Amino acid sequence: MEEIVDTMSGERMQFAVLIDADNISSKYAVTIFEELEKYGLSTYRRIYGNWSKGNGWSEGMLLEHSIMPVQQFSYTTGKNATDMAMVIDAMDILYKNKVQGFCLVTSDSDFTRLAMRLREENMFVLGMGESKTPLALARACNKFIHLNLVAEQNMVERNSKTGGAAVVLDEEAAEEQNVTPISEVRQAILTLINENGGKRVDLAQIGSRLNDKFTDFDVRNYEYTKLSTMISQELGADLSIRKINNQHYVERRSMLNKEELEQEICHIIEKNGGMVENLAFLNDELHKKYRQLDFKQFGYNRISSFLRSLESVTVHENEVSLKDRK
Repeated sequence: MEEIVDTMSGERMQFAVLIDADNISSKYAVTIFEELEKYGLSTYRRIYGNWSKGNGWSEGMLLEHSIMPVQQFSYTTGKNATDMAMVIDAMDILYKNKVQGFCLVTSDSDFTRLAMRLREENMFVLGMGESKTPLALARACNKFIHLNLVAEQNMVERNSKTGGAAVVLDEEAAEEQNVTPISEVRQAILTLINENGGKRVDLAQIGSRLNDKFTDFDVRNYEYTKLSTMISQELGADLSIRKINNQHYVERRSMLNKEELEQEICHIIEKNGGMVENLAFLNDELHKKYRQLDFKQFGYNRISSFLRSLESVTVHENEVSLKDRK
């Protein structure tokens, strides 16, 4: 991942890191700052919680990572004073104009409005939390990192290099994961290929589209380290990777061509007496046989437009019939 830089000065972006100690475990301390290094530098490092109660964030850990603790007592029962303290500090830092981005480390959906407000001020908002984080918060950020999934995958990679023991995934985290579904990733890739006229698309362009479309997209969320491997393993039934001149491309695996599809359309019409009175019926019959059929791969948005391009059929309103053959 390329570092994010200030487009005016060319320098690395400065972040204010605000951690919700009531919501985020100290076991993610290393992961938080390892991931942040990919995006920029941290000018502020603050963590909020009631330090009169144990929360796992020890004095030694805070000193090791240069994090300033902010004491926040619970003034009333049932009210989250930590949330309010973080919001107030975020707005104070915002108007000092000393940072270009905020790193909000929390899984609490109450911070969704804060993320949106910071983005309104042209701040880059990097969110970090567990995969149980509500989608509303994850998508309110410019980028969201699922700490539990990333930490586990990083550990797997380190252990594979050192010959260490296998990692047992966090069972509690596995029960609830709000990561982008593989089905949506697949559809986004197919859409991009369709936009390219059905031709193969550069893997880097695929990665860029997925990052732009899904704020939480990261191959490590799916237990992979490379996008190419993930596509091959998870989406291999529909997509394939091809290497050309040291560059990787993604293309549809389907070998269906226009001529074959036209023959199948004629066959369906013949079975129905030479005419199909409803284009929706024809569309359904085609998708029963070709599950991944998308007329955009042939350059058409709708089945009606595709049918009108064929020499063997005639389309009239919602009816399609075979042309007379002499």
